[in-house]
Amino acid sequence: MAVSTLPRVAELPTLPTADRAAILDLLFEPSTQLHTLALPVLHEQQFDSYADLIAAIGMQLTALAESASSSDTAWLEGILASHPRLGAKKVESAQSQAEQAQLQGSALETEQLRALNDEYEQTYPGLRYVVFVNGRSRPVIMHDMRERIAKSNLQAERLAAIRAMCEIAADRATKLSSEQMP
Repeated sequence: MAVSTLPRVAELPTLPTADRAAILDLLFEPSTQLHTLALPVLHEQQFDSYADLIAAIGMQLTALAESASSSDTAWLEGILASHPRLGAKKVESAQSQAEQAQLQGSALETEQLRALNDEYEQTYPGLRYVVFVNGRSRPVIMHDMRERIAKSNLQAERLAAIRAMCEIAADRATKLSSEQMP
């Protein structure tokens, strides 16, 4: 499904599974784990808005984060890792490419960002730094990375990544939607 705008949210339950998966990929990032988690909800539940849909998926992700099950943790980490590394040269989705466009900088800044990504992933094994860039500059984002690394709180970081994924999805929904987000 090649989508340039999202269908009306009321249509989601009637769409083929492949189309619902493509919508998840547009809002979040391509992830078979997210498909497995969220596709049944998109088929079985009616949402009033994309904001409600994103909130429901956020609750599913938060439940995984709060679970004591190691398989739930691994599942969540697979979903969170679907987001590209910040500043990566090869970014799969057009949405991520556009969102990261303002993060281009000097060779030194690129190396600093790569080193921060490495440090983040060493501090939080299994996670990838996810943030809603929202027009912020590379130095501001790198400062946020350093602060989050310094906290060294894995559970708080999982929740921060989920929150960021949902903020990114809401922004994408606004840009791609034929309906207005509340």
